[in-house]
Amino acid sequence: MRFGVLGPLAVWAADGTPVRVPEAKVRLLLAHLLVAEGRPVPVQRLGAALWGERPPGNPGNTLQTKVSALRRVLGRDVVTWQPPGYALRVDAASSDLLDFRARVAAGDRAGALALWRGEPLAEFADEPFAVGFARRLEDERLAVVEDWAQARLAAGQPVSLADEVARHPLRERLRGLHMRALFLAGRQVEALESYAGLRRLLAEEQGLEPGPDLVEVHRELLSHEVARPRTNLPAPVTELLGRADAVRAVRALLGTSRLVTLTGPGGVGKTRLAVATARAVTAADCVWLVELAGLERADRSGRATVTDAVADVLGLREDAAEDPVERLVAAVRGRDVLLVLDNCERLVEPVARLVSDLLRAAPGVRVLATSQEPLGLAAETVWSVPPLDLPDAVRLFAARAAAAAPGFALTPDNADTVAAVCRRLDGLPLALELAATRVRALGVRALLARLDDRFRLLAGGHRDAPARQRTLRAMIDWSWELLTDAERIILRRLSVVVEGCDLAAAEAICGGGDVPPHDVADVLAGLVNRSLVVAPDQTGPARYRLLESVSDYGRERLREAGESAEVRRRHAAHYRSLAERADPGLRGHDQLDWLARLDADTANLRAALDLDPGLAPHLAWYWFLRGRIQEARRHLTGAWQAAFTVLAGHAAQVVEPVDDPRADWFLGYVLSTVGDMATGERHTERAYTQAKARGDDWGMAAALSDRVSQAMHRGDLDRARDAAERAQELFTALGDRWGLLQSSFALGTLAQLLGDYPQATRLHTGGLRLAEELESWPEVSFTLSWLGRVALLTKDFTAARAYHEKARRLAADRGFSPGEMYAETGLALGARQEGDLAEAERILLRIQDWHRQVGFEAGATLVLAERGFVAELRGDVDKALKLQEEGLRLARQTGDPRAVALGQEGLAGARALAGDHEEAARLLGRAAANRLSVGVPLPAAQRYDVDRITAAAREALGADRFERSFAEGLADRDAS
Repeated sequence: MRFGVLGPLAVWAADGTPVRVPEAKVRLLLAHLLVAEGRPVPVQRLGAALWGERPPGNPGNTLQTKVSALRRVLGRDVVTWQPPGYALRVDAASSDLLDFRARVAAGDRAGALALWRGEPLAEFADEPFAVGFARRLEDERLAVVEDWAQARLAAGQPVSLADEVARHPLRERLRGLHMRALFLAGRQVEALESYAGLRRLLAEEQGLEPGPDLVEVHRELLSHEVARPRTNLPAPVTELLGRADAVRAVRALLGTSRLVTLTGPGGVGKTRLAVATARAVTAADCVWLVELAGLERADRSGRATVTDAVADVLGLREDAAEDPVERLVAAVRGRDVLLVLDNCERLVEPVARLVSDLLRAAPGVRVLATSQEPLGLAAETVWSVPPLDLPDAVRLFAARAAAAAPGFALTPDNADTVAAVCRRLDGLPLALELAATRVRALGVRALLARLDDRFRLLAGGHRDAPARQRTLRAMIDWSWELLTDAERIILRRLSVVVEGCDLAAAEAICGGGDVPPHDVADVLAGLVNRSLVVAPDQTGPARYRLLESVSDYGRERLREAGESAEVRRRHAAHYRSLAERADPGLRGHDQLDWLARLDADTANLRAALDLDPGLAPHLAWYWFLRGRIQEARRHLTGAWQAAFTVLAGHAAQVVEPVDDPRADWFLGYVLSTVGDMATGERHTERAYTQAKARGDDWGMAAALSDRVSQAMHRGDLDRARDAAERAQELFTALGDRWGLLQSSFALGTLAQLLGDYPQATRLHTGGLRLAEELESWPEVSFTLSWLGRVALLTKDFTAARAYHEKARRLAADRGFSPGEMYAETGLALGARQEGDLAEAERILLRIQDWHRQVGFEAGATLVLAERGFVAELRGDVDKALKLQEEGLRLARQTGDPRAVALGQEGLAGARALAGDHEEAARLLGRAAANRLSVGVPLPAAQRYDVDRITAAAREALGADRFERSFAEGLADRDAS
């Protein structure tokens, strides 16, 4: 609750709504308690105040009834019993009187005076207690008025005291300040007449002369000894946060340019920045702030209005015989003057004409203007005031919230919420300060949740702020009223755009009706000049966006105009067209350009999908290249969705038949990636046949790239190399970087199999550059892992671990589980080779679980072999045999001779550990035969396990027996 006595008795709820206190006696009781300012009022005095000489039969009980009625309205904890009576619990937050005194003590006289609503407790004017109370408060108020007026006059700011003098004509300090104010405003005759009038009044009513202080003021006026201030800049009430660099930058501009205009949207803090900069300018003889926001055009041109406003601030007397501009020029010529012209946007043309005249006629004049649009003069330097960056926005919000809600502080628990509030409010200082005032009632989490209704939420600003800055809506209304009809049409239609758009989109979405598409560019330029549309990039193609608050406002106006459905339809149609054109463009020379275009319009494409889900297949390839796996799963259906589901690490029902050839190929690509070569190859070959029939070179090249891994899986390296070289030729002709990346992988892997590790590293490094150019994070992850595998083969375990860890983090951050598992496989291989068997097993178990989740355990042959090696190295015979036998069984199902060879080598190690060294030797021979069958014997760098198992078996059997058993296996590679 909040209580008001600085005017009629009033009670308000926490949200500012009035609270009705019924019954006259209950209101009188409340008034008495408020006058006591928190002190207890004795029961006897309350009874006498309520009933006087005609008390009820039982005054104590009747008073208790009234107290109960008051408690029902205010709450029991507000009206308390404190012997010998009752008290009202109040403080500066709940009492306008205590708030008034607290503000005065803090130096905020203007804020304190703004709390007054009229005569204190006016409805009780006939009650003796209220008369004395009102008289005391009026004396307090007048003292504050006088201090406020004195401070403003000392700062060179105009003061109007005529109404106060009329009500209190004999108050001499007030009269003296009024006389000084008139004199400094150029109204010297009126100042002297005011003194003469008081002198007559004193003589007639009291037979007295004015006191010595007022006589001294009169003497100063007669001798023109009244000190004129050098500036009228207001003293800062709160610290200017986040603008230190801006003050330095603007101050530097004023050193080289005589006209600097600060532009920016309403609420960005142009005025405060201008005042802070002007305060930092020490070279000027005088600095004058001229506030233009409240001016109305006095003539058709508005020139007289602006000229008079400047003359009033400079204290120039009116002279009908002299040209007003000449009068201004004469006053500033030969002096170093800085004029701060604030809020010029409603009078841009007359301000520009006056400034041009002053700059030409008075070389010592400099002008710092604030406006939502530039003045358009040749001498002008425009400095756009940006919203606060996030750290400074958070600092400002936290500081203002702490002032409004004592006890509030920025903590790790609320920091993310505060940052989200600041982002939603675009870092606009005024919006942040308005939001901070709501923290006391709502807290930051509820505040964030209610920002969707920001105009209702941010509707109660500080009383000492201009009306246009007391609510968020008023701030934007101020700008809206300045717009032409065409500008209003474009601004409201542009509100459907999310996070900006290019000119072509703006023309397609906003053009039509009263504003044809070919006029949109000119209208947008005007809105940019007025700081309502942001076009931040000065180097690339122009993009136009709205601050979020302006966008919300525009959508309200769009609904009022009845255009929402039609403009949203245009928006969806334009972005569907963009996606349709981008789909083939992502597979050729212009791939990077199309990726950049779709990146820039990601938010718009998402908005269009809400209205037109049918555009999703045209974005499937883009989503894959950018690693947006989960987004693709949400929007796609059929084979596309099945493929992305597998990429996300889940089992998926493979859809048959597949109508879309590209989706058919992609499903085969994904299934091959996770190790389901048989199903993947079926899709790949079908896609290749269809692409060839259509003359689709990209489709053929993509299918050939998949053939590489499928052929290598079967050990058919000749077919793999042929497919890789043909794919590279096609992708080179197409200019597709993604395709060239696939070719580099294929050729690099073949070089790796043949033991040419330097060539493999060169090819994979080139592939990494291509993947990074594309910003295709799935491919970057895979390529890093390929480099990690080569590093393992060259025994550079530190580099291998770094490559694989980076690949793992990159894939995990983007929900790309195949890349994450591929990187973890490399980490497991490295951990085992370095002797960290526990870490190796931990990772291998996680990978095996993943294979089960995606529904393809056959892909776990390498995992089982590695787990078997771990068990063998630990001396666990039974576990090693079980794992290696299971792995060999799965390897035979794949049909890949190299996978079978690995299973046989692993089982050989387990047999040797079990003491069956002859069988171990035969298994080693069969493994060698399988590797030779595909023309790729095990390279020296990969013989770590084979060499140690061979050494153990040879030592146990002797050289002759080992060679005989090995030869038996070599002759019969398919034996069980």
